[in-house]
Amino acid sequence: MNSHFRTGLDRLLAEPDLVRPLAGRRVALLAHPASVTRDLTHALDALATLPDVKLSAAFGPQHGLRGDKQDNMVESPDYVDPALGIPVFSLYGEVRRPSAAMMDNFDVLLVDLQDLGCRIYTFITTLRYVLEEAARHGKAVWILDRPNPVGRPVEGLLLREGWESFVGAGPLPMRHGLTLGELARWFAAALKLDLDCRVVAMQGWQPDAAPGHGWPLVERAWVNPSPNAPNLFMARTYAGTVMLEGTTLSEGRGTTRPLELFGAPALDARALATEMRALAPHWLAGCRLRECWFEPTFHKHAGQLCAGLQIHVETEHYDHAAFRPWRLMALAFKALRQLEPAYPLWRDFPYEYEHDRLAIDLINGGPSLREWVDAAAAAPEDLDALANADENAWRETRRPYLLYP
Repeated sequence: MNSHFRTGLDRLLAEPDLVRPLAGRRVALLAHPASVTRDLTHALDALATLPDVKLSAAFGPQHGLRGDKQDNMVESPDYVDPALGIPVFSLYGEVRRPSAAMMDNFDVLLVDLQDLGCRIYTFITTLRYVLEEAARHGKAVWILDRPNPVGRPVEGLLLREGWESFVGAGPLPMRHGLTLGELARWFAAALKLDLDCRVVAMQGWQPDAAPGHGWPLVERAWVNPSPNAPNLFMARTYAGTVMLEGTTLSEGRGTTRPLELFGAPALDARALATEMRALAPHWLAGCRLRECWFEPTFHKHAGQLCAGLQIHVETEHYDHAAFRPWRLMALAFKALRQLEPAYPLWRDFPYEYEHDRLAIDLINGGPSLREWVDAAAAAPEDLDALANADENAWRETRRPYLLYP
């Protein structure tokens, strides 16, 4: 990474030519706590200092514009910003899509959201919804682009038709390797949206450069884009560990390293790791697994001592090109099935407003992964064959939308 790195927001603030087309138009901002400038000023406060920009409204996605709602399905209310006197609408409250009345408040929507590079992260779905509504209401959308902190690698099955949900915005793999700006370009084309959609691209983003491999480690402070996204290492493991939300295993919520570790009170972590190595050692490349004990303070198994494994991707053990978190987690489920065929692995509960379909299937965009885990005769190469086909197809699909060669 170099010192010339700038996000879309930082460029908009620094380059008068970029701001000029906003003069005389009502501008809204969709942002969250990680929408900050290089010096950590929130986007809403920074944009309010620009004389040409007339802020007329703001929007917050899941977890809020500035605040932090801790868990899923905890909604945020609408309110008026005390400093600016503009309405702040929640897109994770009464509505998921902005209403016609909300759309009436602006001419141009600036979208400045830090993503984690994973299909299930709901900011992607919110992006799709605002693009669709903007096309319907004749509004412009500008994406102020930000890094995909996990870079370009692609992994996982494509979401299957009919499996769209708030955690599955379209036929993406679990790890898509695009920035939010690139995703917007893909959505506009794939959904055939007729709208003025611009991307204020980053300057100097080098997704293949070590040690960040997508995240400018030295240039940028990490601000949690959601409450359980505390660091870059969580982001690296997330495309696998997010599947734990659909299981009875703890994903480490209620600990200080959520979504980097997993476990349960009665788990034999050593036997599990041994079985994983026996089944598909090549799926464990690029990281180190460490046996650990933890006691969640809230969420699953709260107050109970859990045995588990932590996935370490923060030292020289990390190999960006080799690490495949989705396969690693799938392997953990498979190994647990082999060791304890009757283990009550799949969690049956309402997940992201879905009551009829299993959470693990919603998360994976279809039942294939669960069926593979539960089929005693299914081998790692069977899942590999399914995933490899989808991953190769997606690399081709995404190529025209890449902004950072």
